[in-house]
Amino acid sequence: MEKVDLLVEDTEVYNSYLKQFINADVYIKGTKIYYVDTEHRHELEAVRVLDGRGFKMLPGFIDIHMHIESSMMTPVSFGKRAAECGVTTLVSEPHEIANVMGVEGIHEMINGAKDSPVDIYYGIPSSVPSTNEELETTGGVIGLAQMKQLMQEDGVVCVGEVMNYRQIVKGDELEITKFLDYLEEEDPQAVIEGHCPSLVGLDLAKFLYRGIDGDHTEHTLQEIKERFQNGMFVELQEKMLRTEILDYIREHRLYEHCCFVTDDTMADKLKEQGQLNYVVRRAVEMGFPLNEAIYCASYTPAGRMNLRDRESLAPGRKADFQLVKAEDCASFEPEYVFKDGREIYHLGELDQKTEPYRFPDHFYRSVHLDSISAGQLEPRLEMDDGKAEVRVIEVNDGRTQTGERRVQMQVKGGKLQWQDSGCMLAAVLERHGKNGNIGFGFVTGDCIKRGAAATTYFHDHHNLMVIGANPDDMLVAVRRILKQNGGICTVQNGQVKAELPLPVCGILSELSADEIGVKLSRVRKSLEELGYRHYNPIMSLCTLGLPVSPALKLTDRGLVDVVKGKIVPLLTETMCK
Repeated sequence: MEKVDLLVEDTEVYNSYLKQFINADVYIKGTKIYYVDTEHRHELEAVRVLDGRGFKMLPGFIDIHMHIESSMMTPVSFGKRAAECGVTTLVSEPHEIANVMGVEGIHEMINGAKDSPVDIYYGIPSSVPSTNEELETTGGVIGLAQMKQLMQEDGVVCVGEVMNYRQIVKGDELEITKFLDYLEEEDPQAVIEGHCPSLVGLDLAKFLYRGIDGDHTEHTLQEIKERFQNGMFVELQEKMLRTEILDYIREHRLYEHCCFVTDDTMADKLKEQGQLNYVVRRAVEMGFPLNEAIYCASYTPAGRMNLRDRESLAPGRKADFQLVKAEDCASFEPEYVFKDGREIYHLGELDQKTEPYRFPDHFYRSVHLDSISAGQLEPRLEMDDGKAEVRVIEVNDGRTQTGERRVQMQVKGGKLQWQDSGCMLAAVLERHGKNGNIGFGFVTGDCIKRGAAATTYFHDHHNLMVIGANPDDMLVAVRRILKQNGGICTVQNGQVKAELPLPVCGILSELSADEIGVKLSRVRKSLEELGYRHYNPIMSLCTLGLPVSPALKLTDRGLVDVVKGKIVPLLTETMCK
């Protein structure tokens, strides 16, 4: 009798082509599915037999739009946590580390993923910096030559999210537009991911015309309708799981044209909730059909990235699968996970022991700042005493996009009297050792109300940002970050309340997923105790400087009007006595 390596016997296996479960014996030979026997003929002999009764066998989930650095983990740590969640393939876009270390950072992320228990592919960072050097200072820059080189490397499957969309629709010549021209000639079938919040009408058409036909950003229902109607592949992250959007997909049966992704997931949420399995679970809880949800977490993302060797549990496809208790399938909490036919996870245990990947020494010395005094953290004005109207960033719970508010403040001795204005002071310090810039702004709304917080994990340029109710606490926070060569911390009354050191490029920790999750959870709780009222206070805090997400953001260059794509002055009007 012919032998195979593994038999999962008498299980309910998900068939991606019929979108339903079928009782079968599933035989695995080497790294692939060999035979799905729905008649239970027992024509093959298996070295190992796994009783599949009471289980549903799902394909390994595939997350095609995410950023490992957003978890503050190294690739192996993230891969281990993903495996526990039934995720067997990731497509990561490492523009965060590229903004600090350029192409070298990308290579180190690729090298650092080789010992991961799951497959980690990469997208080419296409927008480093996310805008341009007039709006932000980064440690690394990715140009046309580097993009061409990276596109040829093993493990690269797409062009990562094209973020400087406003300039693209204006027809500006950028490094990414040169690369898009190159791809149109050399590789017209290349997968190109987009980032285009609020883009509609002719501008959306211009974006799609360049071949950028995927989007994962936050949208209204009308914006989503336009994307589907214009042939865009829609990637649904958690904040896009809204009833009206899911209903629209279900009503028009648009399952072939969308998938679930995570984009940015914090380590504490990974620990508490899970990875892609959490997003899929939430969708099902909101009424998305179970079998379609599995399809949009495996088949459609595989097709989008041309990874058709793992799109289904069928002969010749990769044996990447998970076994979930049948009576609790919609929880998507696997008891077994197999990658390439090998068991990598079972009931809380990962079958892999690896040493932490060691990055180059200079990756641990990436914060280049001289000593800072409290006086350097406040803006100085060249004006007489009087009043000023100040542009202020407004944080609103429920979204990471910000608004702009105008606030009247008194000016005395060349200093804004901001501490009774209801606004927090923020400063962004250029930390890549290039120009020593400090950008100043004010923040109000659902942000902290007392104490201070500082971080070098600050999308996407990852300069050092500090926000606070008084310069003394702000200074303590900045000095703590400098001492640790990067990280995120909170301070109140001169005392550090919570922190997570991030010694690798100021954005990554080498601790385990659980250890990072515990520390980050304390930071999150501390931010809330300081007054932050937001569904994701850490992401909100760390995107206050993202100059491609509307509407008003702060970088080392100053306040950025995202829609206009330009630096705007802190003061809109001054009125002297």
